[in-house]
Amino acid sequence: MSVIAVVDYGMGNLHSVCKGLEKAGTTPKVTNSAKEIAQADAVVLPGVGSFDPAVKQLRSHDLVEPIKDAIASGKPFLGICLGLQILFDSSEEGIEPGLGIIAGTVRKFKSEPDLTIPHMGWNQLQITQQTSVWDQLSDQPWVYFVHSYYVDPSDRAVTAANVTHGSQTVTAAIRRDNLTAVQFHPEKSSTTGLQILSNFVQQTLTINN
Repeated sequence: MSVIAVVDYGMGNLHSVCKGLEKAGTTPKVTNSAKEIAQADAVVLPGVGSFDPAVKQLRSHDLVEPIKDAIASGKPFLGICLGLQILFDSSEEGIEPGLGIIAGTVRKFKSEPDLTIPHMGWNQLQITQQTSVWDQLSDQPWVYFVHSYYVDPSDRAVTAANVTHGSQTVTAAIRRDNLTAVQFHPEKSSTTGLQILSNFVQQTLTINN
C-alpha cells in the first residue's frame, strides 16, 4: 500500500482529512518529519486558519524545503484550502512571503451588496482543466467552501477549476504537473469530495506500480 504523508504543522484539519483518506482506501501518515515526507509516495498539505501564522509554522518546523522537494520530486501532491494559498508568493491577508511555488497573490473577496464573506457553504465548480482528480465527477460538481481569500495565479494555465461567488469568478483549484491544490474542502464535500480523494489515492497507486 502506498504511504501518503499528511503534513502536520499545527494548522490543519488533520482528523477530517485523515478520515477522508481512510475512506478513500489508504492509511495516511501524519508527520512533521522531513525524512518521512521524503519517503512517502504522496503528500497532502492541509490548512485551516490565516496565512501568516501558517507560513511561520512551516518555517519554524523546517518544513518549507521538504514540501518544495516533494513537489519537485514528481510525487503526487495535494494542497487543501490554506494548503493551496500558502503555495503562492504572497497574500493580502498578511505580510509574510508565501512559499513561492506558484506565482501569484492571494486576494480578499471584494465587498458587494448582499454578498456574504466568508464564502461559506456549498457551491459548484466550473472545471477548466481535465485532470485525474476530477475523474467520475459531474460536469459542475458541488463542493464545500469556507474562505474569505482566493488565489489569483499569474499564469491562468494552472487553473483547474473556478467558482463564482456573487459577481466574482475566482480560481477554486490549480494543477501543474504532479501538484494539485484546491480551495474547497474535499473531506467535507460528501460523495464528490470522497471521489476526489479516491482519485488522488488512485493516482498515487498508478504512479507507484
